[in-house]
Amino acid sequence: MASSLSHFPILLVFFLFTAFLSAESQSFIGVNYGQVADNLPPASDTAKLLQSTAIKRVRLFGADPAIIKALAGSSIAIAIGAANGDLPALASDPNAAAQWVNSNVLPFYPASKIDLINVGNEVLLSNDQGLISQLLPAMRNVQSALFAASLGGKVRVSTVHSMAVLAQSDPPSSGRFNPGFQDVLKGLLAFQRDNGSPFAVNPYPFFAYQSDPRPETLAFCLFQPNAGRVDSGSGIKYMNIFDAQVDAVRSALNVIGFKDIDILIAETGWPYHGDSNEVGTSVENARAYNGNLIAHLRSMVGTPLMPGKSVETYIFALYDEDLKPGPASERSFGLFKLDLTATYEVGLTNSSQTPSTPMVSPSPKPTSAQWCVPKSGISDAQLQANLDYACDHGIDCSAIQPGSDCFDPNTVASHAAYAMNLYYHTVGTVPLNCDFSQTAMLTSSNPSYNACSYTGGST
Repeated sequence: MASSLSHFPILLVFFLFTAFLSAESQSFIGVNYGQVADNLPPASDTAKLLQSTAIKRVRLFGADPAIIKALAGSSIAIAIGAANGDLPALASDPNAAAQWVNSNVLPFYPASKIDLINVGNEVLLSNDQGLISQLLPAMRNVQSALFAASLGGKVRVSTVHSMAVLAQSDPPSSGRFNPGFQDVLKGLLAFQRDNGSPFAVNPYPFFAYQSDPRPETLAFCLFQPNAGRVDSGSGIKYMNIFDAQVDAVRSALNVIGFKDIDILIAETGWPYHGDSNEVGTSVENARAYNGNLIAHLRSMVGTPLMPGKSVETYIFALYDEDLKPGPASERSFGLFKLDLTATYEVGLTNSSQTPSTPMVSPSPKPTSAQWCVPKSGISDAQLQANLDYACDHGIDCSAIQPGSDCFDPNTVASHAAYAMNLYYHTVGTVPLNCDFSQTAMLTSSNPSYNACSYTGGST
């Protein structure tokens, strides 16, 4: 049989029910608002921009009062940050922590929906043992200050980690923390378990592709059709690296006894521009990664180890930051330009429907064409990848099994056509969802034949 069929009837219910949920309910989609720049729009304009989108969370690396105040009265949740340089004072003096909360939270809450304080950013990666030793005491003092202000349980306290805290992440089932960090992490996680805060981490598939720039790796990173990768330890087939990275963190947490700690993605993104030696930096790839990530989160399919829910995820970044050092890619992550228009369309505008893989068209509007079919001349290998992708993503491909109405003709082309069309109609009938790496097209000609009926009709 030409098909590679995986059936997820339970997940399909979740998928169909949630694929078209209003953006109002998608409180897990956030964005990082970095401010290493000298040309950013006024805070009031940024607040209006955020409120015109489906973005429901914003993460600040500090606690800029202008943007916090500008978001007052909005539905947007705000994560603020205490800088690494603040840790010594916060750790050594409870009064300093109380003053920090009094200055950065109380003047704005609850009008501004501050719901998370990140104490430090990638502190363990600094290898500064003095600073690392101050992290947990600082978090405890901030938490105590929140309780004293009657905000305990209302504002979470966490810290953000690099993926480098993992000594091993491939395959995902082998995920393990670096032994040198393990004791520190156990202390942090015990505190976070007691206070109900998430483990925040920064996965960047872009960097994984940089270290392995093969076409199949790019497709795996961008949520595009690919053969998938089987976890040799668990037997689970992963279809994208985001799920694999998140599940590696899940495995690492589970191994040291913290199965009940939630995971939060504090940063992830893809640059649309880079230096000549930076592979994979393009508008097309950035649009594909961020757009397909958003679609994946909206689907509520979750990851293989955490099915049926989406992790709270902050995309990097809202704007480019022109003063950031390093290669050009570091200054090219912005989803929006300084004139407040989108750098590229990823389905974040309130009027746009759910985008999905792969993304090429900026138009979110349904067309009069009603069926999604392969273009002519596409290789069987590509069609098989499209088929595998559709059937492995919650699509009911039982109709192309032996004995079913659409099994014959038993060819890759026929089975792929059925699956791709069903994927298009399940995820959302917009051009973004019928592209499949530019191997598909929309048609108004019904491809149904004999007893094989293709999903179609008016939207």
